[in-house]
Amino acid sequence: MAARQKMQKIDGRAPLRMHPRTPLETYVDAKVLEETARKVSNWNRWGPDDEIGTLNFVTPEDVAKASALVRRGKAFSLALPFDQNGPQSSSSWGMRFNPIHTMTATGTDAVTGQQGLPGGGYADDIVTMPLQCGTQWDGLGHVFFGDKMWNGYDARLVDSLGAAKNGIEKTRNSMVGRGVLLDIARYRGADYLEPGYGISNADLAGCAKAQGVEVRRGDFLICRTGFMEQCLAEADWGSYAGGAAPGMRFETAEWLHAREVAAIATDTWGCEVIPNETTMTFQPWHQMVIPMMGITMGEIFYLEELAKDCAADGVYEFLFVAPTLPITGAVGSPVNPQAIK
Repeated sequence: MAARQKMQKIDGRAPLRMHPRTPLETYVDAKVLEETARKVSNWNRWGPDDEIGTLNFVTPEDVAKASALVRRGKAFSLALPFDQNGPQSSSSWGMRFNPIHTMTATGTDAVTGQQGLPGGGYADDIVTMPLQCGTQWDGLGHVFFGDKMWNGYDARLVDSLGAAKNGIEKTRNSMVGRGVLLDIARYRGADYLEPGYGISNADLAGCAKAQGVEVRRGDFLICRTGFMEQCLAEADWGSYAGGAAPGMRFETAEWLHAREVAAIATDTWGCEVIPNETTMTFQPWHQMVIPMMGITMGEIFYLEELAKDCAADGVYEFLFVAPTLPITGAVGSPVNPQAIK
């Protein structure tokens, strides 16, 4: 990947190394969580049996219109390479580790006759990896609010055999539509946002206005903080996976709900700001967005090359294609998202 480059000026401001954060007010208590959950809930909006949530906002007409956004035929992969140089470290959250690629048959085996196949041979390999260790989608069975997951299903329906409801395979036909990039770092005049910087509703609205793009119903919204680029440029993931990070403030759950986006993704490990506005729970925004709103969330998206191109031509909308792997009962999926302009 190309090294991180200095950001262009926007609104006449000079580029900065980072945008300093203001410590967030701790205001999200049990009452705020419950009240916000009621406000943003989409339970039963598409019936009691729904398992794909806000992806229902994307219509066939939306997909057809999105395809018309392809003018140059230029595709940008938004995936980080799946290898041992990935973002997980010994301090990573949970049991996640970087992909382990193992060859089970090699050219050496073939040439030395170990395979016993006259006239040629073959190579084969396997990968061992957590489904959410790299560029990935968080499925609707991934996070619970209390003892419930998306659409009011009992959290116990996700057991040792997988998710009996809200499995990632239910989204297999749904991850295509209009993509919109909000380059928050560039809008704030920064190379990258500092860990702990909370992206506000005003940031989202201001960035969209500055870029001349509207966030609409059924959009795949992608937000750039520049945080991944900082880690890549410094060749140090540090606490990227699970530690302090820039990201969405709690208030943005209502902003996303009002605009009826189909999905959201960022270039950070967890989309929401860490530390956040509560000491009650680790990721309060996740608990609103996934189980209550039904949003499939993309994380660890590589956005540098797409962002540079958007800044160069002033076009921040594109055809977005990012199908999940239909792994039955999984609560997440690795992905190689494509933004096509």
